[in-house]
Amino acid sequence: MDITPLDADEIGMPVAVITGGWSRERDRALLSGKTVADALTDMGVKAHVIDLVDSGWGLVNGLGDAAKAFLAIAGRGAEDGRLQGLLETLSVPYTGSGVLASAIGMNKLHAKTLASAAGVCVPRGIRIDPTAAADDEAVRVSHLLGGLPVMIKPVSEGGSIGVQVATTVERLSLALEQLDVADGEMMAEVFHQGRSVSVGVLEDARGAVHVLPVLEARTPNGVYSYAAKRGTAACDYHWPARVSPITLADLEHQAVTAHRSLGCHSYSRHDFVVGDDGSAWWLEVNTLPGLSKGGNLARMATVGGISYELLLTHILRGADIDRRTRP
Repeated sequence: MDITPLDADEIGMPVAVITGGWSRERDRALLSGKTVADALTDMGVKAHVIDLVDSGWGLVNGLGDAAKAFLAIAGRGAEDGRLQGLLETLSVPYTGSGVLASAIGMNKLHAKTLASAAGVCVPRGIRIDPTAAADDEAVRVSHLLGGLPVMIKPVSEGGSIGVQVATTVERLSLALEQLDVADGEMMAEVFHQGRSVSVGVLEDARGAVHVLPVLEARTPNGVYSYAAKRGTAACDYHWPARVSPITLADLEHQAVTAHRSLGCHSYSRHDFVVGDDGSAWWLEVNTLPGLSKGGNLARMATVGGISYELLLTHILRGADIDRRTRP
């Protein structure tokens, strides 16, 4: 993918880097925000940081002289379309996907429905009824999903927050009893044992897509957990992923199909699990993936010959789209 460095006019535009926020992914967002702001400053861009936790007039005033908003943030209230809607109302160009794609992408059940309709292979999943007795709900979930094991996770959280795997009805019932209300709406889906794989997609102004080298993250228990993503649990990374050419082509095709069917824009990262037989199952989309230099998207870009600075350049230019022509 040909990405040219920022020109003098682009460098001269002040950029507000929006980060932080109030979601459970605040720590990841702050790391991305600082890294992005420092890199843009080193590139000559007049970047300043806004923490979304200081919302209201603090946010509006911080956007006062910004030509663009660079969204280095994640989680509810930021990655789910609410922030994007505010920025469109204020006529502030912003990076990443629009309101609709952000809202759908953040809701795993809705995203699975649309992606599946487009031909993407997704594990069967259902919403957990929070009003049902845990024992009864465990039986219902197991029956509807065709048995165990199943994975329990929030419908609208990222970073593998709140993810659990239940291998028996008793463990499933216990997990349902101990659900954290802070995780919001919960879902259950068929658990496919395998390797965790991520696929990054970059989209240019003409709509042409470029798939980054596929990353494999292997953990001892086969679950790419919150701890593994934060580096506090054992995780073995491989670039490119150790999959067959057939599986690689399938991963790339499914990632691009999901990106387009969900209406994503400019860039996205897609998480899969790949079984021992090479089958690839799409789990979710990240419309605002982490942007620390050690993050998955930046690592994939580097392996693909795209420097961190050029990756940020591509993302920043994505704000130039006329949002009135895209959902």
